[in-house]
Amino acid sequence: MPQFFIDRPVFAWVVAFFILLAGALAIPQLPVAQYPTVAPPQIEIYAAYPGASAQTLDESVVSLIEQELNGADHLLYFSSQSSLGSATITATFQPGTNPELAQVDVQNRLKAVEPRLPQAVTQQGLQVEKVSAGFLLLITLTSSDGRLNDVALSDYLARNVMNEIRRLDGVGKAQLYGAERAMRIWLDPQKLIGFNLTPADVNAAVAAQNAQVPAGSIGDLPNPASQEITATILVKGQLSSPEEFADIVLRANPDGSTVRIGDVARVEVGSQEYQYGTRLNGKPSTAVGVQLSPGPTR
Repeated sequence: MPQFFIDRPVFAWVVAFFILLAGALAIPQLPVAQYPTVAPPQIEIYAAYPGASAQTLDESVVSLIEQELNGADHLLYFSSQSSLGSATITATFQPGTNPELAQVDVQNRLKAVEPRLPQAVTQQGLQVEKVSAGFLLLITLTSSDGRLNDVALSDYLARNVMNEIRRLDGVGKAQLYGAERAMRIWLDPQKLIGFNLTPADVNAAVAAQNAQVPAGSIGDLPNPASQEITATILVKGQLSSPEEFADIVLRANPDGSTVRIGDVARVEVGSQEYQYGTRLNGKPSTAVGVQLSPGPTR
């Protein structure tokens, strides 16, 4: 065969030209990508259940969500991890699956299971994010002079940095290993028993007396023609200091005395949760883990 083309060089050139032309015409149809997607897309579901143990989360939250995820289109498998107060479920789909459609499918299935979840979980909300396996990088923030503790650093990151990181092109998830500041009410069980109260009573009192209530307005329509003033009534909204929370009334006794939160608990501004602890070179710090978004970026 090689000798055939050697003896007929013109014919060989014509065949080579047609092969070159066919290849050039086929180039636009080739499935190529600058950064082809190799890893299967993953959808991560995060559920928070403050105060619940890992077993409680697994039985009342994770198992229900996993049952609903069964049968999702192009689902390969899912894995879950439960810890004190939170759980993470990662659903892995077949390579090539559109992560946007997979996320919509997962969210629709979560809507069906939400009525069966504990109220505390639905109040916190279920977070559904598109992520890639593994972390791209870990960012650590610390105070060079040691004036800020880990709670202050975490609160600064959560309020000023996290949203900027999440808006970056290609970032699927930014996880803060810390928490924002929050009002902490540390109950004394012995004092609760002494006043014949339960944590549920404290919960109900805080929900009732720490609410933003619209007070309406004075002289609003319909009003008489002689009405000269219309004013919106401004009332104090949600409580903002430990002293105000400690002054919440839990019970009014027949003799006129009252039992307040300060009588059965210690109130302070602390971290929303104490699940994570980060140190850098022995100094208090906080960290952010960044995961890529599956699929090509803009």
